[in-house]
Amino acid sequence: MSVINKNSLRFLEKYINNASPTGFESEGQKIWLDYIKPYVDSHIVDTYGTVVGVINPDHEYKVVIEAHADEISWFVHYITKEGFIYLVRNGGSDHQIAPSKRVNIHTDNGIIDAVFGWPAIHTRRGGKEEVPKLENIFLDCGARSDKEVNDMGIQVGNVVTYKDSFTIMNKKFFVGRALDNRIGGFMIAEVARLLKENKKNLPFGLYITNSVQEEVGLRGAQMITETIRPNVAIVTDVTHDTHTPMINKIKEGDCKMEKGPVLTFGPSVQNNLLKLIINTAKKHKIDIQRAAASRSTGTDTDAFAFSTGGVASALISLPLRYMHTTVETVSKKDVESVIMLIYKSLLNIKKNHDFRYLK
Repeated sequence: MSVINKNSLRFLEKYINNASPTGFESEGQKIWLDYIKPYVDSHIVDTYGTVVGVINPDHEYKVVIEAHADEISWFVHYITKEGFIYLVRNGGSDHQIAPSKRVNIHTDNGIIDAVFGWPAIHTRRGGKEEVPKLENIFLDCGARSDKEVNDMGIQVGNVVTYKDSFTIMNKKFFVGRALDNRIGGFMIAEVARLLKENKKNLPFGLYITNSVQEEVGLRGAQMITETIRPNVAIVTDVTHDTHTPMINKIKEGDCKMEKGPVLTFGPSVQNNLLKLIINTAKKHKIDIQRAAASRSTGTDTDAFAFSTGGVASALISLPLRYMHTTVETVSKKDVESVIMLIYKSLLNIKKNHDFRYLK
């Protein structure tokens, strides 16, 4: 039986297709909150836009399930006299995929169309191959001067996102920009839906958290941890499908799409919580994969784990191909497995569950 229904799939498509660049996540957060409202008792919106749906807000013991809402993008940085636009990154945007891509420039006057220009192969200097670099990629918005650019409402500081939209490939793979990690926001919303539809009563407060600004240093998670002050945090994010061509498995580990959620071992992962999740997977026959993090996980797990005196935290990752491109790809089967693993793990957390090693 499929975990994802037609209504949730419509939400996923709408959510992914809406731009949510780091620092400008509000419109996407509205879509997410509208979807999750029927499944929660209350909600929190903090100063920078992190949104939290809360079940059982009166319980003192608090469990977080979390993903991040922001996508990588660009900022308008410099406009030439001829009307060409140069950019700086907003998050880890890959300059090598930019040439010939169509983009939206987000201005106070609305969306302005533009393209990443790139000269034809036989016109480049002396026939020499040019490699895309931050210094030589540029936008063309159809203007002939800096004045015309300004008259269109384009200014330094405007954010730029790619136009690519959500698709389903071969009926079993989700493809789109910003699946890192808006697919995580979808998965935790589906956990809330399942809890409501299956009439599950949790013995703790559950905080379904969609954080902002992860792509620039886990900032949203750092802020919301201080607000919620949780006892437990289960974070979900994406990780690399290392069976993709050109990826070094010795360096990146052995993870593959359609082989199940990836559980990370590392200093910020609380081992007793991790054991609970592993035992849950075994009990419900959910295939899992393993990864190791030598220092930090590089995800919001680190922000939760090392705050407010220490929060028992764990990371459940979704294998993904082509990270930080416009064709990020994940398996529907894996998405449903992550949803079920989080859902079933929550049902195994007891009232006032004590995860400490020594008591």
